[in-house]
Amino acid sequence: MRLDELPTDLDVRLVVSDMDGTLLNERGQVPDSFWPLLEKMRGVGVVFAPASGRQSATLARMFRAQIAGMPLIAENGTYVVRDGVEISSATVAPEAWHAIVRAAREAASSFDLGLVVCGKKAGYLERHDHAFVQQCAPYYASLQLVSDQLDVTDDVLKLAVFDFDDAEQSLPRFEHFRADHQVVVSGRNWIDIMRAGANKGAAVRALQAKLGVTRAQTVAFGDFFNDLEMLDEADWSFATANAHPGIQAHAKFLAPENTREGVVQVLDHLMGFSV
Repeated sequence: MRLDELPTDLDVRLVVSDMDGTLLNERGQVPDSFWPLLEKMRGVGVVFAPASGRQSATLARMFRAQIAGMPLIAENGTYVVRDGVEISSATVAPEAWHAIVRAAREAASSFDLGLVVCGKKAGYLERHDHAFVQQCAPYYASLQLVSDQLDVTDDVLKLAVFDFDDAEQSLPRFEHFRADHQVVVSGRNWIDIMRAGANKGAAVRALQAKLGVTRAQTVAFGDFFNDLEMLDEADWSFATANAHPGIQAHAKFLAPENTREGVVQVLDHLMGFSV
């Protein structure tokens, strides 16, 4: 379905969008055209929520000028907050994430990878070299370097493995955690391990319940496998044209590429702002 074939009279109340490869442009920035669109959506009672593998502190920094009243779906859905108040969270049991830390250490003897222990307060790094820290910094505004990740006392939401070559090559080292956890490739270099049942879709359901919003009133945008469940929670689900083919096949509709500000184009049309 072409953009001009989509309706313009929808009763939209909630928009959720992935960030990297979806809303963000080729420079990893929120496009300038999004900010006036956000103001228009708020003016007609539509709530926008970024849904990302990034931590809440990073999302808050990216949207700081418009953060008031904005729900943040962080850490691939394991943490949802609005105005500093937690809406939902899904933490990993200490014995489980300790086992994942040990598995990552063992895998690092064969692959060039590092691990982020993602807590509610910060992301914790045991690997301290500049190359790895530089890869983590765009996604984690709050980072702490530690000598031993097993000593972390924060509530752990997610374990994020970064493979400098390709996440799919080291994925088999973490497959056995699927018995009790979500293990998902969330980008070319990232593997996210979370509590079973924790994903962006579960986070959207919690947010919908909080706001009194239905699937029919929800629009969702994504580009990679960590967006699958989120797309299922929206009657109006869009994959960007640059999305993984599996996501394009899963979504109901196709949006233009992130480099063409596809999210903005679709929302301008659906909201009737461009008509």
